[in-house]
Amino acid sequence: MGITAPSARRSLLIPAALLSSSLLLAGCGAPPEESAAPTSTGAAISVDPAAGSENSDHKVCIVSDAGGFDDRSFNESSYTGLMAAKEAYGIQTGQMESQDTSQYTPNVNAQVQAGCNSVIVAGYLMDKAIKPIAAAHPEVNFYAVDITEGTFTDNVKLLTYDTTQAAFLAGYAAASATETGAVATYGGMAIPTVMIFMDGFAAGVEHYNEVKGENVKVLGWDRKAKTGSFTGDFENQANGKTNTTNLINEGADIVMPVAGTVGLGTLDAVKEANAAGKDVKVVWVDTDGYESTDAGDVILTSVMKNMGQSVSDVIGQELQDKFSPEPYVGTLENGGVELAPFHAFDDKVSQETKDELKKLEEQIISGELTIDSEYSLTR
Repeated sequence: MGITAPSARRSLLIPAALLSSSLLLAGCGAPPEESAAPTSTGAAISVDPAAGSENSDHKVCIVSDAGGFDDRSFNESSYTGLMAAKEAYGIQTGQMESQDTSQYTPNVNAQVQAGCNSVIVAGYLMDKAIKPIAAAHPEVNFYAVDITEGTFTDNVKLLTYDTTQAAFLAGYAAASATETGAVATYGGMAIPTVMIFMDGFAAGVEHYNEVKGENVKVLGWDRKAKTGSFTGDFENQANGKTNTTNLINEGADIVMPVAGTVGLGTLDAVKEANAAGKDVKVVWVDTDGYESTDAGDVILTSVMKNMGQSVSDVIGQELQDKFSPEPYVGTLENGGVELAPFHAFDDKVSQETKDELKKLEEQIISGELTIDSEYSLTR
């Protein structure tokens, strides 16, 4: 399906492949001081008690991407998993918060030099930073959250998430809930870990249209052309607010930002639109936005990546000398991804839709229903 963008947003419509190929890391800068913990760490994480609690000489560290640990998204989820492991296992921890891409390499190096037995890095753009460092330090284990591509040494484990599956369910739910006949999504950068959400969401809307005979439009992402709306970063909330306002003005009444901290600007835009008489909702990503943000009253549901659980799990395995470089792929079947409850909107989502979503989830898990997306990690 094509997207006709008004002049106000035309400059934001970027061919995904072109933008992705232009993402080059800036030169290295000096690392910042050890960062403080985020103010909110989300829901509690259960951990494997078999790892024991006498590990005071073992140190696990984490480096955020430029969104920071308080992004209400993947950085925060990864940090939450580390803190749960610290409490359960008695390990030492360290953390460094990146302010921009130039700090990735020095921050990871600093954690290695600080004596960390393993280092967690959060974010797709970290791949170039960790590859040479991991190769130079085979005694250190690296956990790469959301890095889905690349060839690494055997001390690197990728923690990935097939969010096409849960985003498909979110798209179907959004299509069933829209009053205007238009829903929207946009991304921070045109990278696979962003576009996987957008593609799954749009595929879910397409499936709804097919089985219901409807014509709900998706603004912000064209699955055929692989072009969409991207702010170009994961930090500038003003960009998210502007982009969301434009999408609302085009007719969308449900918006899914896939942009880390930028998505907080979407919440601001939606609140302002609703105060002016509109009825706009948000589909959050990575965490359950109803719990991790202060905007639960506008969040229809969330496409969750249970990063915290997978981070704490692999730390427990490491403490039992069971580290493996085999990539982890979170799915609906293993609970690595899921559709969050409807929370404030639970009584406004019909039982028919809830039953359909449950059936779709079962069909995806069984393989009866496959999601046609080049970004899927389980296709």
